[in-house]
Amino acid sequence: MSDSQGTISSLSSTIKSTAGSLASTVKPAENELARWRRTFDRFAKEEVEGKKYLNPTQFIDAIAPTDEGFSKIKREQYTNLFKVADGTGRGLVSWEDFVVFETLLKRPDADYQLAFLVFDTDASGTIEFDEFKAVLSANTAASGIPFNFDCDWMKLYVGQRGGRHVLGYHEFTQLIKGYQGERLRQSFHHFDSDNDGYIGPEEFQKIIVEIAGHKLSDSVLQRLPTLCTMNPGRKISYSEVIAFHNKMDAVERIIEHAVRKSKDGRIDVSDFLDEAASSMRYGMFTPMEAQIIWHFATRGSASTSARLGLADFQALLDAKWQPPEVAAQPEVTATRSVLSQLGQSAYGFFLGGIAGGIGAYVVYPIDLVKTRLQNQRSTVVGEVLYRNAADCVRKVYANEGGVRAFYRGVMPQLVGVAPEKAIKLTVNDFVRKKATDPETGRIPLYMELFAGGMAGGCQVAVTNPLEITKIRLQMAGEISRAEGGAAPRGALHIIKQLGLVGLYKGAVACFWRDIPFSMIYFTAYAHLKKDVFHEGRRGKVLSFGELLTAAGIAGMPAAYLTTPADVVKTRLQTQARAGQTVYKGPVDGFRKILQEEGVKALYKGGLARVIRSSPQFAVTLAMYEVLSKNFPYPLAPAAPIAPTTARPSLSSSQDISRIRARNALRILLDCSSRFGMVDSASASKGVTSLPKVFRS
Repeated sequence: MSDSQGTISSLSSTIKSTAGSLASTVKPAENELARWRRTFDRFAKEEVEGKKYLNPTQFIDAIAPTDEGFSKIKREQYTNLFKVADGTGRGLVSWEDFVVFETLLKRPDADYQLAFLVFDTDASGTIEFDEFKAVLSANTAASGIPFNFDCDWMKLYVGQRGGRHVLGYHEFTQLIKGYQGERLRQSFHHFDSDNDGYIGPEEFQKIIVEIAGHKLSDSVLQRLPTLCTMNPGRKISYSEVIAFHNKMDAVERIIEHAVRKSKDGRIDVSDFLDEAASSMRYGMFTPMEAQIIWHFATRGSASTSARLGLADFQALLDAKWQPPEVAAQPEVTATRSVLSQLGQSAYGFFLGGIAGGIGAYVVYPIDLVKTRLQNQRSTVVGEVLYRNAADCVRKVYANEGGVRAFYRGVMPQLVGVAPEKAIKLTVNDFVRKKATDPETGRIPLYMELFAGGMAGGCQVAVTNPLEITKIRLQMAGEISRAEGGAAPRGALHIIKQLGLVGLYKGAVACFWRDIPFSMIYFTAYAHLKKDVFHEGRRGKVLSFGELLTAAGIAGMPAAYLTTPADVVKTRLQTQARAGQTVYKGPVDGFRKILQEEGVKALYKGGLARVIRSSPQFAVTLAMYEVLSKNFPYPLAPAAPIAPTTARPSLSSSQDISRIRARNALRILLDCSSRFGMVDSASASKGVTSLPKVFRS
């Protein structure tokens, strides 16, 4: 016996006959043992002589992946793993058995190890021909499709009758991997009774359901007979059967890569084959295989020239996919009243206003320093009060009343933030949704910029009165000192002084600033989430930190690049004093600042804008997330109550073990989608039958 066979024999014997120490080089860490203990105690409800055990149902709850359900791999089929874990054959799994099983799942080849143990019914560490035949025969008999175990293919692995050798672990892995192809060949030959190289569509459906039913959605399984429409004879050739079967495993990665590279989020057959050729060392998809993929992706309604998005392939790629009308739960998708929708939208605006107000309040001192720096004129003698931002902070604190001076004019800002944020976010989202392809989720770059520009333009209706009032209040302390210490005027005085028309002074410059700002910000934010942090790729949901980082980074170029427009707007909206240049409008202001003070003046306060805008957007987003999570809409319809039989969720750190357990079953189901649905005790020695608690 080889060293590898000896290792498997030791492991098999340990799992089948003992529940003590594990004869394995894989040692569980202390924190893993503690986690396994919590899982065991959570699900173990059987008690014998004061000791807890898992029965089959509880064992399945403890080890099955929590996010998949049992639509494709049935609960009963997980008992194949229960039989492996039940080392004593008592029909119950002890804590010691559970530790051995979990330790086995830590192995990188745990899926094949578990499959080997299912076939190694006598725990010898090897698999005899009769063992292999007995287990498979018991699990494939219900299909009605025979398999000839005396075929030449089988003899290549175990030898001729009378001289057959046993299979070690590594030999078994190759045998079980190749079995499906031989099963497919023999099944086609079984149905091709007249040996013309064709079978009927119903017979093709039976074959695929038997060997790949667990890999395909119900929608695809129901439409399998339509493959016959690809040729005039209304029959299906062996080439088509092989082409359909061969496309199963690698097609998802090829499609995802091709769609990601596509400019419009859609691909045709040529794009698919080009991606397959470029990403694989050798071409692995034939034109026929590609045509079959397109046939099922389009439900047989379009040619291979059709350009398809990722959503079109979901029924083919996701075994759990269901049509929208089936997947939707009536109690969840019931149409809410218009009043309820308006109420929830208003509540969202309310939370957004609060979050925006907090963000604005946090960075308001920075905004005040920025305004002071932008407004000082370098051409007027004695006008340059502040050498830099740090000097401005020191002088404002020393000369204007301490910390309170940094928050002069903050109330109008807070009052105006709520409608400003509501308008900006609502308009941007509305235009983006209208311009987004519902199937691919893609939006053209020019429409992203247009959506941001529309949002920035619409917000000026609220922003300009807010800005001019805020700026006049921020400059009040400076003007008060220049006029001999008169008390600064409040917001109401400024509003009365300006009047309705005056409140929109500098609105054109405000357009110049807010439209490009929103164009840059929203577009950069969307692409940072998608292209840098890969939101949505393979279902990824961005973390709190990733959202904050994306929002903060997006605000930096948007703030700095629009500083010239902000400088002009500030000069127009500030009350000019004696000796200062008067600007007739934004164009005149831009020209005079450039002539009198140079390009550098147009970027005064640029760094302060970046320092203010970046954290403001990050804080606003963070607070909105926190508020939405902790204070959900109180009048929202109650979520449907989960059934009491629902399985508790397991921690994400256990996912790899759960995935390996599931993959072991997929190896078995590749032999037959019914594997484990029948009790094989009568046909294979040494396999423990299910206890009554599960069969009932």
